[in-house]
Amino acid sequence: MAWLLVIVAGILETGFAVCLKLSHGFTRLWPTIAFSCFALGSFGLLTLALRRLDVGPAYAVWTGIGATGTAIYGMIFLDDLVSVLKIVSISLVIIGVIGLQLSGSTR
Repeated sequence: MAWLLVIVAGILETGFAVCLKLSHGFTRLWPTIAFSCFALGSFGLLTLALRRLDVGPAYAVWTGIGATGTAIYGMIFLDDLVSVLKIVSISLVIIGVIGLQLSGSTR
């Protein structure tokens, strides 16, 4: 259950990063409100998950999902540059997160 919270928190991190861009420096009301809701939800769920999980792997999964999701969303919907280097870098983030997961836990 704790890992499910981390996954949902990571998806919400993608939401708050995208809304941060769309808020144009907090000058647009609805993206700013959405940013706040996504950020509170993301940090709240991560906080709950960290009660049961080691911080390193949980944080890596959270940021990995957020970074990967945000980059992919930007390339698909926000006309961000798509390049081989960007795709390779996203792949390396995913590989790093998987590596941390496979390294195991001491608990």
